[in-house]
Amino acid sequence: MRADQRWVSIPGLVRARAEDFTDQEALVDEGGALRLSFRELSTLMLRSTRAAIAAGLEPGERASVWAPNLHEWIAAALGVLGAGGVLVPLNTRFKGAEAAYVLGKARARMLFTVTDFLETDYVAMLRDSDADLPSLERIVVLRGTAPAETVGFEEYLAAGERVSEEEATGRLEAIRSDDLSDIIFTSGTTGRPKGAMVTHGQSLRVYEAWTDVIGLREGDRYLIVNPFFHTFGYKAGWMSCILRGATIVPFQVFDVPKVLDAVQRERISVLPGPPTLLQSILDFQDRASYDLSSLRLTVTGAAAVPVKLIERLRDEMTFETIITGYGLTETTGTAAMCRHDDDPDTIANWSGRAIPDTELRTIDDAGGEVGAGEPGEVVVRGYHVMQGYFEEPDETAATIDPDGWLHTGDIGVMDDRGYVRITDRKKDMFIVGGFNAYPAEIENLLLHNDELAQAAVVGVPDDRMGEVGMAFVVPRPGVSVDADAVIGWARVHMANYKVPRYVEVVDALPLNASGKVLKYELRERGRARVG
Repeated sequence: MRADQRWVSIPGLVRARAEDFTDQEALVDEGGALRLSFRELSTLMLRSTRAAIAAGLEPGERASVWAPNLHEWIAAALGVLGAGGVLVPLNTRFKGAEAAYVLGKARARMLFTVTDFLETDYVAMLRDSDADLPSLERIVVLRGTAPAETVGFEEYLAAGERVSEEEATGRLEAIRSDDLSDIIFTSGTTGRPKGAMVTHGQSLRVYEAWTDVIGLREGDRYLIVNPFFHTFGYKAGWMSCILRGATIVPFQVFDVPKVLDAVQRERISVLPGPPTLLQSILDFQDRASYDLSSLRLTVTGAAAVPVKLIERLRDEMTFETIITGYGLTETTGTAAMCRHDDDPDTIANWSGRAIPDTELRTIDDAGGEVGAGEPGEVVVRGYHVMQGYFEEPDETAATIDPDGWLHTGDIGVMDDRGYVRITDRKKDMFIVGGFNAYPAEIENLLLHNDELAQAAVVGVPDDRMGEVGMAFVVPRPGVSVDADAVIGWARVHMANYKVPRYVEVVDALPLNASGKVLKYELRERGRARVG
């Protein structure tokens, strides 16, 4: 029986696995201060569900989590889902205005956040944005001091005691597989994030396939460095652990010595991450002083993967399985995957073939399928394609055609095996250390700077991050603009991966006959500058 039929919903999965894996370790919070069995995790979910109901969250209403990888993140999320709510994760790198846009667009009723992460107070940052959020009725502080008009997580959970376990269980059991589980906002080329809607059934079915392909198994211990606000950290991370009976070990901030210490202390067997993370571990000069022999499985991607990296992971470490893949938020995070027995060249240079029961093609501008080795737009069809963008029917229609094919905007080639290689990224998107950066969104943010009249952003190569942003800015008439000051302004007003590493002040942007900015010309100039 398929996962979506067997467990129906994510909370249904948690309850069933509490019966299957009862006293096995389900979750170890960072440092080992808290350890929960599968049964205890299910109990915590029910308590959190009671709290969400007590707070007035109705089925279908949205609630957000804006916090790093903590056990409280999982507890809050499971309570929202258990109450029939829809989860809206927020990027921890967001500034106040960026978070406020998503909260407002989703009309989130509740926000779970922290006030002490990396010296950042998210409540203060949100309030400093002066955003009008009439739907946001409650802010719950998961960790840190709870300021005025917010409530601490323990107080929030305690308030749920007035809701009976029977009522909460009834709410859990009423969830259907085709109910929305979450809306994950993905930045778009229009400059505004769009919310991809995904159901419980899609989530379960995709990650049953994903965990089967990578070989995640009962008893694995999975260090989750990928952020929970992303599909990878959330569904390919802690939800997949619950699905297979593996132990969740959340990790807040990537730091090589701390990661290696955790691998050694907790006998970690699964450690996915972007190529930059794995390269940093390989190049760490004191790596040999740690016992990393428990490591057996990694999954990487989201940026170019050198063949040498794959070979070094196999030759210098104990990884038995190294998998790469390709996916979008709009495909529930996964579309294609390599397989465990693929050779290093395939793993590094190809994104794999379609996951089971889905379709992957490359097409020309007329919609016709192109031949093997010929470039075309990658399109995807199957049960994993999102339900659409939240309250964006025109954007949805522009992305999913009447035959159900999702047009990714990515250009790729396919070989005779059905493996796809992405050759050009989604329109002008570039990837900074594993994070998708969209020029139109960054340009939109830059133009909030009163000194700037125009801005154009491109990605340029970077040895450490893969790519970084370079902005070409035109000052307002009569204004003198300093490039370093623009970068400093950007650090205050946008997530750090969006901040341009380089800024060049220009009198005018190069345009074509239609008035469109010639991005290819700017890319050439940018690459020449960085060498």
